[in-house]
Amino acid sequence: MPVIELASDGSLPLPEEIRKSLSLRPGDLLNVEIVDGSVRLSRHELPKPKPAAKPKSVSESDPVDVLQTPMRFIKGVGPKLADTLAKKGIATVEDALYVLPHRYEDRRELRPVARLRPGMTEAFFATIVSAQPMVTKGGRNYFEAIVADDSGSIPLKWFHYHPQFMKRNYLPGRRGIFIGDVSQFAFQREVHHPEVEWVAEGEDLAQVMARDPENFGRILPVYPLTEGVSQKVMRKIMRETVQQYSRSVKGVLPEPIVQRQKLMSLPVALREAHAPDASARIDHLNEGKGEAHRSLAFDELFFLELGLALKRRGITLEDGISFQVTHRYTRELAKLLPFSLTNAQRRVLSEIKEDMIAPHPMHRLVQGDVGCGKTLVALMAALIAVENDYQVAIMAPTELLAEQHYLNIHRYCEQLGIKVTLLTSGVKAKSGVLELIAQGETQIVVGTHAMIQDKVEFHRLGLGVIDEQHRFGVVQRALLKKKGSNPDILVMTATPIPRTLSMTVFGDLALSVIDELPPGRTPIETRIVRDSRRAQTYQMIRGEVVKGRQAYIIYPLVEESEKSDLKAAVQMADHLKQDIFPDLKVALLHGRMSASEKEGVMSAFKGGETNILVATTVIEVGIDVPNATIMVIEHAERFGLSQLHQLRGRVGRGSERSFCILMTGDRRSEDGEKRLEVMVSSQDGFRIAEADLSIRGPGDFLGTRQAGIPELKVADILRDGGVLEEARKEAFALVGADPDLEAPGHDKLKAELMHRWGGRLELASIA
Repeated sequence: MPVIELASDGSLPLPEEIRKSLSLRPGDLLNVEIVDGSVRLSRHELPKPKPAAKPKSVSESDPVDVLQTPMRFIKGVGPKLADTLAKKGIATVEDALYVLPHRYEDRRELRPVARLRPGMTEAFFATIVSAQPMVTKGGRNYFEAIVADDSGSIPLKWFHYHPQFMKRNYLPGRRGIFIGDVSQFAFQREVHHPEVEWVAEGEDLAQVMARDPENFGRILPVYPLTEGVSQKVMRKIMRETVQQYSRSVKGVLPEPIVQRQKLMSLPVALREAHAPDASARIDHLNEGKGEAHRSLAFDELFFLELGLALKRRGITLEDGISFQVTHRYTRELAKLLPFSLTNAQRRVLSEIKEDMIAPHPMHRLVQGDVGCGKTLVALMAALIAVENDYQVAIMAPTELLAEQHYLNIHRYCEQLGIKVTLLTSGVKAKSGVLELIAQGETQIVVGTHAMIQDKVEFHRLGLGVIDEQHRFGVVQRALLKKKGSNPDILVMTATPIPRTLSMTVFGDLALSVIDELPPGRTPIETRIVRDSRRAQTYQMIRGEVVKGRQAYIIYPLVEESEKSDLKAAVQMADHLKQDIFPDLKVALLHGRMSASEKEGVMSAFKGGETNILVATTVIEVGIDVPNATIMVIEHAERFGLSQLHQLRGRVGRGSERSFCILMTGDRRSEDGEKRLEVMVSSQDGFRIAEADLSIRGPGDFLGTRQAGIPELKVADILRDGGVLEEARKEAFALVGADPDLEAPGHDKLKAELMHRWGGRLELASIA
């Protein structure tokens, strides 16, 4: 067999004539075969690569797939910037399209300096007259540049700046277009930290405007920013995304709804929202009144309400318990009461009875102001379940409130021969309690979230009552429901929830409102008192005690784990006992005390043994002492409006004139001032709740994200209340006409609903 030697680089040295005969080119591969002792060489043919598939254009692709394109594929967005955007919740093209500008700047014209308007974001062309570091009277460093045009001058100020950068760039005689918020202090207008677009020497204004049409001569979107992304970069990214992908957003709303509501198509609405037409009214845009915003908000709210409508329909279609109303216990309870039910209580009880008699599970929200008698209505509903040999679970957010409910309910139920058990983390370990519940030997269980733990089993749960629903999430409601076989659920809240909020948070619940207080209640006089008048306040407390009345002094405790506040409450109680009211009985109540300690303190206060109760916000709900006629709330500006209203509701529960004193320091935020003024001017819980919602926003109003508030991308439930009403009406009407979304075209509605809200509204069962 012949030997073929390879060259040192691995190549095969071949004579030129052989190369030519085989049509070899550098880099080609050879086939080497040995046949009958001879070597045969041939060129190795590589398989021809298949032509690359033509990439789908945006319009050819599946719209949903295209909208999931990661942001790193957008022109100008690399991996690092994509990561930064993702932290802001902008991971895909779809995320970006729905991050709408939170305001707009009017750059259609540059205003003369003399006509710059305080409170507005303005763009103006000016020349730097002087620029230098300065110091305020308080010793704070800042940089100031005076700029001017033919009409006048205005100072620009930077309180955070790089000295060398400012010195290098802000040179007298240099011209620029400045953009910023115009402020007014006394008679002087000024602009802080403006943006600037420098104008080159020899360049006139018309040339600048023509050179940068994306930033001048039009209405400019202003986006919520994330750290490390400038407004200019954000605009460029969004412009690129909207131009390339907005047409891939397909609206699936039924055409009759689109026509009735006069809606824009989604692609057009998105383009208009991100790049408004030059003829648009800037005030309408900034108030969310533009047609584009309305169309996008309606689309979003319609699918939320569609999900809630289907959830409610799912509840009504499930097989539940059809209770019989025998009046065996309810009539007896009515005889024990020292008063009659109000008309509002009777009306709500009638609505609850109808739900309980129906063969489908009840899911009802009872909403009513402080002291309207919700607990009694819940007890009446509980007795209907007990009359039918079912158990009742009453779940409260805190141990103190659970204990209060237990004491109030137990007092009546004992006379009716009904067994009531308290189940909290403090008592659940006691032997026999869980067995009593599991064996059905206790008919009503009052407790905290301890009752939804796995080890707690009910013998025959027929009704679940959740008090102060906004403290619990959707998950807790579902867990309580699983403790029985589709039990009825009654949700109660003393926090008046504005209609717009209840339509989104509690939209799957039927709503009952107890809008009447029991007779004999007196209006509470509310006053704002500064710390400097503390001595007069203490005299007022003493005056009430001399008349035989009692007082609360409330100290703020943001969380029960914050030791600093707790220590301050303890110190205050000691100070009051020793230095201010040494001759009176002063007691302290806070969340760290054991259940028995709390019960002892409250019993003494209820019994009139204690004159003054110093407490943290644990007394916010559920405590009823008609003899207490004055409440002092320390650091009142630190509380939310709804919480202040709840606290105030602890007094004025009898027929005597009552007072609520809001103690506050001299320094208050603008929001703090607004809250206190609302408290003084109104005792209407719903008006107070509306004010609280507008001051704090929905997330803070309910306290936690767990409260079930849906995160909306476009709509604002305060601003878009009217749109929400229309969207709800259309969604509920559609589900009424087509309960299973089976009409032609409604399969797309169902798919879109699952895409947007399936997980967040737990809609898997309707897919």
